[in-house]
Amino acid sequence: MKFGTSGLRGLVTDLEGRASALYAQAFAAHLIRSGLAKTGDHILVGRDFRPSSPSIAATCIGALERAGLVPLDCGALPTPALALYGLETGAASLMITGSHIPADRNGIKFYRADGEIDKQDEVQISAIAIEMADAEIDTAPGAAPDRSDAANALFAKRVFSILPAGALTGLKIGVYQHSTVARDLLVEAIRHYGAEVTELGFSEDFIPVDTEAVSSETVASLRQWARDHDLDAIVSADGDGDRPLLADENGDPLRGDLLGLISALFLGADVVVTPVTSNSGIESNGTFKVVRTRVGSPFVIAGMDEALAEGQDKVMGFEANGGLLTASSFSLSGGSIRPLPTRDSFLPVLAPLLFAAQKKLRLSRLAEEFRMPVAMADRLENFPIETSSALMGYIRQSDEHLGRFLSPIGAVAKKSDIDGLRVTLEDGRVVHLRPSGNAPEMRCYVEAPTEEAAAALLEDGLALIRRFATKRND
Repeated sequence: MKFGTSGLRGLVTDLEGRASALYAQAFAAHLIRSGLAKTGDHILVGRDFRPSSPSIAATCIGALERAGLVPLDCGALPTPALALYGLETGAASLMITGSHIPADRNGIKFYRADGEIDKQDEVQISAIAIEMADAEIDTAPGAAPDRSDAANALFAKRVFSILPAGALTGLKIGVYQHSTVARDLLVEAIRHYGAEVTELGFSEDFIPVDTEAVSSETVASLRQWARDHDLDAIVSADGDGDRPLLADENGDPLRGDLLGLISALFLGADVVVTPVTSNSGIESNGTFKVVRTRVGSPFVIAGMDEALAEGQDKVMGFEANGGLLTASSFSLSGGSIRPLPTRDSFLPVLAPLLFAAQKKLRLSRLAEEFRMPVAMADRLENFPIETSSALMGYIRQSDEHLGRFLSPIGAVAKKSDIDGLRVTLEDGRVVHLRPSGNAPEMRCYVEAPTEEAAAALLEDGLALIRRFATKRND
């Protein structure tokens, strides 16, 4: 088991049973040893809809209880709902979810009472797990009092305070429900704001929807639904409801970083913290200060905390997948929303819909108004971690190696190694290569002036990665 960019991840066969009990106990021990909790304190447990999540949650509940804490079962709910309830009640929490990855994998996200754990917490939890590794671990499942209604109600109250009443009246919006734990509240929220809702694609089976690299099959479905139902937009989220998906009237998904940018303008942010993978056009589309970080919510949160420590106000962040985090309170038409320093998929869906409704623009036209470089991303799945490491080692070893690797695409003008390797070519196009932090995947991000150029550059970038892997395996 290992921590990635967002929590502990691994194969279900590795995580079920002993590993989940071990890491739940290690987390409890870390909380108690560090003074973040004491014996007898409450701890929340939530989960997504993937088949393995209920059993892993039950194992964790049993392990937490034996470690001296009092678990409360929050059921299946969005990750930001669990985090908000933890902030409200002063309780740490565990979310059983693999987010967007396939159902043969799962994970655990850990939260202190004040929000997400940081990288130092991860180090200490891992160390305690190693310390306990040879001990006998009781894997008996447990049961806990149900707090799902209270947790969901608190989050719904927040969601229903984001926009003015009736803000989306007159719009026809589809909700792609699939297997996301956000599906019920998405339907309720869109209806609450006055739009006509069409429910789409409900699934009892888990569907791994990656909102940052939407599959061609999903895009085809979105486009078909948009035509068949004459929709103004389609909204959805990933498995645990912390990453948004918003498609325009044609069924084409909008970039997550564009949703983040529009959300920053909606909130009137003074400081925006976002990873290096987010679109380079963000800086030119607002008066806010932009802070760039490595990929992963812990790094965005650290950047927001630094801004707060410097005395900055109205601080927020977002990831390239569109997940929005707030470090400050923000005043909105429906009242004030408290800080929620973990990814949320609801505000970054609602804010662009409001902008489009107010400007009386189709979403595709609204996106064009920002004149951002066309950014695309994709990944090679089941790409061995050893091959990813070898590739990154080769292109980082020298400028000569990097230039040779990218020579079929173009000449290197500058590079950044904040996370992975982000290269700006002499003609201004961008190629960013980055191994996934939590799965055997190699990601490629690109930027170019037109959609056709970006698509071609992405195809060329992935082809270079495949060629390297082929040569290495020969």
